[in-house]
Amino acid sequence: MTTPSIQRPTTTAFFVQSAVSFGLSLVALLIGILRLPAGPWERGFLALGLVFVVSSSFTLAKCVRDRQEVLEVTNRVDKARIDKLLIDQDVFRQDQL
Repeated sequence: MTTPSIQRPTTTAFFVQSAVSFGLSLVALLIGILRLPAGPWERGFLALGLVFVVSSSFTLAKCVRDRQEVLEVTNRVDKARIDKLLIDQDVFRQDQL
């Protein structure tokens, strides 16, 4: 008997909260960079650093998700192989002795 993995869907409220918090933090940091008493080169450097941090965060999240999906598929294939072996191995068969 196979037990399917139950993956709970992300609720709309959680998605909206995540998007809003990401947007607010990004805007707050941009305002902080713009109002910083520094020259344009320093502001440009900080803005470029912000772009790299945001893009690498999205890349890391995608890599983690992809690795999790691969492990889930691998586990399902291994479970299917074990189930097939157990089904093929009939312990009550008379001609085994």
